[in-house]
Amino acid sequence: MKVRRSERLIDMTNYLLSRPHKLISLTFFADRYESAKSSISEDLTIVKRTFAQWGIGVIETIPGAAGGVIFTPSISEQEARTFIAEMTDRLSEESRLLPGGYVYLSDLLGQPEVLQRVGRLIARQYIDKKVDAVMTVATKGVPIAQSASRYLDVPFVIVRRDSKITEGATVSVNYVSGSSKRVEKMELSKRSLQEGANVLVVDDFMKGGGTVNGMKSMIEEFNASLVGITVFAEAAFDGQRMVDDYTSLLKVDKVNTLDKKIHVSAGNYLEQVFG
Repeated sequence: MKVRRSERLIDMTNYLLSRPHKLISLTFFADRYESAKSSISEDLTIVKRTFAQWGIGVIETIPGAAGGVIFTPSISEQEARTFIAEMTDRLSEESRLLPGGYVYLSDLLGQPEVLQRVGRLIARQYIDKKVDAVMTVATKGVPIAQSASRYLDVPFVIVRRDSKITEGATVSVNYVSGSSKRVEKMELSKRSLQEGANVLVVDDFMKGGGTVNGMKSMIEEFNASLVGITVFAEAAFDGQRMVDDYTSLLKVDKVNTLDKKIHVSAGNYLEQVFG
């Protein structure tokens, strides 16, 4: 029995959303819905227009016998601004201030809706760049890397500060912590990353940039290339950061432990991505 157009549109939209960056042929859709390719093309035009209108993503048509359509996730500027403003307010809550001036982030980065939009923001930033893998350090950056890799449709790799027997042979590098200036060590399984890969580094929080700089060194050890660095939040830092070319969604400008006040503003993401 042929599928009605309304049903086709719903199923087609869901299919594309769940398979970003995958080439899907018109023949597949035609067989799936027992419909003519001309009808499928008309349906895809509707979905393409709707995705563009709401900033959901881009649908690219590949011509030829081996062609089809590819969905690339994105996010609209308005949704990005609204989300970052929301996160700015939530990160400014007094209850987030921990002893020592640290800011509590774990609850935000444990919420699927927040992580979903963070992943879309990161995917939007690198929409025109080739990314082969997303790298982070255990443990708080893992959900961000997982979300970003899902929307970029690439693997994510986890750099660890201690070796695991289940990782097999590892590559290790020493790095200097940006805040404490101590020499630390991080390790990555040799099987985790291919030589020559284009790697995107993500993390939850950056202060002096020592951990991120360590991941840059790790990428060099694999003869791979750094595509970019994106962090959920950065802290104001008086000294010289170990990395200067990065993107942040949020910026913790000031923490007053006496008054229990946290001042948070938008990071440089909006400026770098939307101008």
